[in-house]
Amino acid sequence: MRKHVLWVVFCYLVNSQAFAQGIECSSQHVRDSLFAVYSARAQQYSFEGGARSMTFDSLLSICPNISEAYQEKSKPYLAYGNYDRAFEQLDKAVSLDSARWTAYRGYLHFLYSKNYEKAIVDLLAAEKMAPYGFIQDHSYAFFTGLSYMQLGDYAKAEIYFGKDLAQQKRGEATNDIHYNSFFYRGMLSFVMKEYTEAEDYFRKCLHLYEQHPMANYYLAMTLKIIGNSERNTYFDKAQQYLREGYKLNEPFSYVHFPFHITLQDIQQNR
Repeated sequence: MRKHVLWVVFCYLVNSQAFAQGIECSSQHVRDSLFAVYSARAQQYSFEGGARSMTFDSLLSICPNISEAYQEKSKPYLAYGNYDRAFEQLDKAVSLDSARWTAYRGYLHFLYSKNYEKAIVDLLAAEKMAPYGFIQDHSYAFFTGLSYMQLGDYAKAEIYFGKDLAQQKRGEATNDIHYNSFFYRGMLSFVMKEYTEAEDYFRKCLHLYEQHPMANYYLAMTLKIIGNSERNTYFDKAQQYLREGYKLNEPFSYVHFPFHITLQDIQQNR
C-alpha cells in the first residue's frame, strides 16, 4: 500500500515537471491556486512516510517560490522533534515572504526549540515590519517578553510585557486583555519576588478565567510565601481544575509553555 501511494505521488511529480513550463509563478493568483490544489492532495496523507512531503515537492518543482509549501514541509519535522530540518524549511519560507513568516518562525523558536535568542531576533524584526502585530492570539511583545524572562533578563521582559498590556488595553476596560498576559506578567513579578504585584496579576487572570490551573497554583504559592492562609483554597482549585482537564488554553497545548505544572507539583508544594 505504501509503495502504491509513493508511486502515485511520483507520478504527480513527473506530470508536474512536464507541465511546469509556461506557468507564471510570479503571479500571486497562480501560486495561491496551485497551493490550494496541492495542499488538498497533501491532506490525504499523514505526517508518517514521505507521501505528504513529496506532494509539496511536486508543487515546488512547478513553482519554487511558494512559501506556504516550505512552511507545510516543516510541520512533520516539528511534530517529531527534528527541529534542525524544520527550521531549514521555515528559513526558506521566510526568505520568500519575510512579512508573512518571520513572526511565525520566532514563535516556533520560542515554543518548540526553546531558542529564545532567535525568537527575540525574529519577533523584533516582525514588529518593525508590522507594528502591533499579533500571532496565535498574542502580540509580538508578549512572546518577546516571555523569551526575555526565560533568558533571565527581567528588565527587558518587564518592558515588553508592559507593551503587550498597553497594546490590548482600551480605555479603562480590562476584558479585552488576554488572561495569559496577566498570568505571565504575574509570573515575572513572582520570579522577581514582588509578591504584592504577583498576587494582583494572578487575581486579574482568574477574574477572566477562573479555572486557570497555573494561575490558581502560583497564586497559592504567592499566598504561601506571604503567609496568607487563603493559599489552601487556591491549591485545592488548582488541583481540581487540573484533574478536570483545564489548561493554559494556548495553541499546541501539547507543548509545554513556561512554568507548566503537574499534580505532583501541587501535592509537593502545598
